[in-house]
Amino acid sequence: MSKHVVIVGYNAESRSQKTQLLISIRQIVSAERTTEMQVTYIHHSCFLVETERCYYLFDYFKGELPDLDAEKPILVLTSHKHQDHYSKAVFSLLKERGMQKIYAILSKDIPVKTVSSDIPYMVVVPCNSYELPQGQHLVTYRSTDQGVAYLVQDGDVLFYHAGDLNDWVWEGESDAYNRQMTGSYRKQIDLLAEELHGRALAAAFVVLDPRQEQYYDRGMLYFLRKIQGDCIYPMHYWGKPQIMERFLQEHSEYRERIMNTEKRTKL
Repeated sequence: MSKHVVIVGYNAESRSQKTQLLISIRQIVSAERTTEMQVTYIHHSCFLVETERCYYLFDYFKGELPDLDAEKPILVLTSHKHQDHYSKAVFSLLKERGMQKIYAILSKDIPVKTVSSDIPYMVVVPCNSYELPQGQHLVTYRSTDQGVAYLVQDGDVLFYHAGDLNDWVWEGESDAYNRQMTGSYRKQIDLLAEELHGRALAAAFVVLDPRQEQYYDRGMLYFLRKIQGDCIYPMHYWGKPQIMERFLQEHSEYRERIMNTEKRTKL
């Protein structure tokens, strides 16, 4: 089987095309949800989402995978090429597990030569919409670091993976840098909110990074204020899950919305 590229998308910043996207998403989520999901945390920013249609494996670079149905399609979505978000070893690992229908969704910064020649792949860029191999819809957002964030529609559910899209404010950076960072982050979350049009996400995987010290919660707080959804999974916390409890102690009003990332959940 020869490698092939599938790129079907449009620039979501185009007014007429963006309107079409808004209508599509509103229609998709307007009915009562019937699609079930199972979420498994793997490591760092890596999650496995399972629906009736297929598996979605986000930002895998290491970690133990659960038992998988070898005949079920699996989409490997990678937000960018940083070594804590991507390893080409994921494809050989899935083959060793007997997975027969592997598809790669790659941010444009990831070299396509890292994907083995028998795996079909799609290259994506920020601020676009794509149709996925099993008919699902994908929307990309511009990261404030590198690559993209993902909004996926599968049946009547919507779920979001931030990649490295976060409000990366740091002590020691200039005020100008931090202001620009916050503005860039909020612009993307505002776009997400506009496209959802008040509809709730079934799940969201959002950065909560203790390395930011006093600013660790800025990105998460803005996300929670702007986006509806009761299953928000903190990620990118560098092996320090206690940051979740700190967040809930300082922002107890969100206790019902923040999930325990370390626990496998069925939604």
